[in-house]
Amino acid sequence: MALPPYASPIEKVWFWVFRGFCGLVLLFLITPVLVIIPLSFSSSSFLTYPLPGFSLRWYAAIFDTSGPWMGALKNSLIVAPLATLLAMTFGTLAAVGLNRADFPGKGLIIALLISPMVVPLVIVAVGMYFFFAQVGLLNSYAGLVLAHTVLGVPFVVITVNATLQGFDFNQVRAGASLGANPLRVFFTIILPQIVPGVVSGGLFAFATSFDEVVVALFIASPTERTLPIQMFSGIRENISPAIAAMATILILMSTLLLVTMELLRRRSERLKGAI
Repeated sequence: MALPPYASPIEKVWFWVFRGFCGLVLLFLITPVLVIIPLSFSSSSFLTYPLPGFSLRWYAAIFDTSGPWMGALKNSLIVAPLATLLAMTFGTLAAVGLNRADFPGKGLIIALLISPMVVPLVIVAVGMYFFFAQVGLLNSYAGLVLAHTVLGVPFVVITVNATLQGFDFNQVRAGASLGANPLRVFFTIILPQIVPGVVSGGLFAFATSFDEVVVALFIASPTERTLPIQMFSGIRENISPAIAAMATILILMSTLLLVTMELLRRRSERLKGAI
């Protein structure tokens, strides 16, 4: 927002002080992220400043098929999309059902659905460990996918529920009165209008699964080692610029997800304006 031409001297001073403070806060938050990027191009075998030289050797090490990184990346690319798909399905159905229904205990069910977001992750991981041990899901891709699905569902429930706040359910009644069954009403009337919320929640669920390490440490076996586990192990055993190179790739992926979510938000606003 620009400074209005009729602003008083005090308002002008506050305008620039406030923006300077916001700039310092942004710099404080983003500096640790930016510092890691130059280290990924270092020719040294250690994470050191100043850089002794420029090299792409650590990116080549990451994409070396005989190294540990590609296997971990493959596991993450198997688990995260499956967990995201399940989270989008279960979260969307739960949000639509809870939004339309009104019954005692509805608030408690919503609280239970979003509880993985507020309960400490270690407690969630320990609970999953003992439950999955009883049903035989430990040390398996299925167990890891289901665990990450539980962590992703709250994001889908929240974003879809927010999208449904402006939804006119008279459209559903109109579709039913014209002979459409509930399944057709959902896919032709409800789903097209809540797609931005579903996809936004899915992106959050994907980022959560792709970045999750605590639950994976409890649930996954050594053969299902995901990318965050590999990075965690690399930090403990051998700190090399390869970790900085992988972190840079993840930063680029996160930036792409943020841009996608912003584009979806703008599309949703345009659709609401059109309606």
